[in-house]
Amino acid sequence: MVDGHDHENVFFLENDLRAGQKLKQRFSEPVSKAKFIPRKVADNIPFSSKKLPEILKRFAIDPRSVQAEIVEQTIKDCEEPAMEGESKICATSPETLIDFSVSKLGSKKVQVFTTEVVSADKSKDTSKLQEYTVAKGGQKIGDSAVVCHRQNYVYAVFYCHEIEATSAYMVSLVGADGTRANAVALCHRDTRLWNPQHVAFQMLKVKPGTVPICHLVARNNLVWVPN
Repeated sequence: MVDGHDHENVFFLENDLRAGQKLKQRFSEPVSKAKFIPRKVADNIPFSSKKLPEILKRFAIDPRSVQAEIVEQTIKDCEEPAMEGESKICATSPETLIDFSVSKLGSKKVQVFTTEVVSADKSKDTSKLQEYTVAKGGQKIGDSAVVCHRQNYVYAVFYCHEIEATSAYMVSLVGADGTRANAVALCHRDTRLWNPQHVAFQMLKVKPGTVPICHLVARNNLVWVPN
């Protein structure tokens, strides 16, 4: 994965965002629908591997359970050091999420976008990989962005990060089965520092640093751009 987060592992080139182009994509259901808690509450709840026993006790989670493993993994992911050229934070409250996004974008005037499946037969599986056609009306929404990935946790936690040299687009897609989606696409313009064995290079048959690499943002994640 590009950034250690969910983007369905389907990569494409910037030219593939033109109307009429075909993309194979999937739109999985969000991993978590947990609610945010206010910062004054979140700041008084430990969020650290060292405090894991206290966290599990507070939320009455069996230390031997799968849920305990998920909580532990989410905290560990949040404690990983940032990649080169990345600024990151795990936001445990809406106030923290907004403050980080505004500070990194350098403006209090920001917009937030997300990927949404806007029409689908409820009997259809939108997480199934299928061919989508790019509809007319797509547009670039920013040349700088903060991306916030929803984590699997007992309350809402978002892994937010700013990655340099990234453009954001909003595109409309129509699936072969009739599913329609409005999706955020991110195109990473500088891939020189990526692992040469990254799956994106294998899929697209390109080398690091040669062309922008794009992917869609998963549902329930947030993309902040200057207004």
